[in-house]
Amino acid sequence: MMNTILLAVDTTAKTTEWYMGSGKVYNDVLIIALIVVMLVLLCSSIVVQRAVNAIIKLTMPDLAAEEDAKRKKKIDWQGRWNKLLSLRPLEEEKDIEIDHEYDGIKELDNPIPAWFNALFYSTLAFGIVYLLVYHVFSWGLSQEQEYHHEVAVAEKAKQEYLAQAANLIDETSITVDETGSMAASGKAIFMANCVACHGNAGEGGIGPNLTDDYWLHGADIKDIFKVVKYGVAAKGMVPWEQTLTPGQIAEVSNYILSLHGSNPPNAKEPQGEKISEAAATIDAVAIVE
Repeated sequence: MMNTILLAVDTTAKTTEWYMGSGKVYNDVLIIALIVVMLVLLCSSIVVQRAVNAIIKLTMPDLAAEEDAKRKKKIDWQGRWNKLLSLRPLEEEKDIEIDHEYDGIKELDNPIPAWFNALFYSTLAFGIVYLLVYHVFSWGLSQEQEYHHEVAVAEKAKQEYLAQAANLIDETSITVDETGSMAASGKAIFMANCVACHGNAGEGGIGPNLTDDYWLHGADIKDIFKVVKYGVAAKGMVPWEQTLTPGQIAEVSNYILSLHGSNPPNAKEPQGEKISEAAATIDAVAIVE
């Protein structure tokens, strides 16, 4: 029974394959036949057209002459091309010969080609316009002005790139700015946002003292950046990531690190863990340098 079923399935598959192959061959033959028929029709139409033209010439010479006149009235591209290049037919050379000759050699008085005259006068017109635009009325930028313009555009693009690059900083990539420029910029941010809790000199108030050796959440620049960015809800420290850009957080973090060891008056008592003297020395040296 199983063998019978398998045989039937195989027979059906072969039959289907044969029909599919036959259909493909049929389509190919049909396409070739259509192409042949179209070529035959095209050739037939050409033969018929020529036969009609021959009959018209024999039976109606006036109509044939009229048709020839219409065809001649069409644009004479060759004549126009010869005129553009100032070319003259050979039979007209005798009309443009110059009187003198040398050793039997004569010279033709060929006119200047029209295209050459057009090119020459267009360059003159361009030179006059250029002189007026760039040297008389100064409507266009000189080379020096273009240079300064390009430098200004490049400087603007540079500043935009640097601003964007500064905002790519996060708590994993920030490092101490050894030039001190970020700390200087961060002072204004600190004075505008942080003095209410940490005091004008970082001596502490509602928040902890930022100038001593004790830290609640780490003294590394990455730790400071993280605290400023995300805040400490349990201690009342608000997150500043929605208010300050990453670049501004990096600047204020560098400024906070620069306050270490400044010993301001009325400093708040120490809070947190004391950092090692080696780490404090390294941070202090990095900021000073």
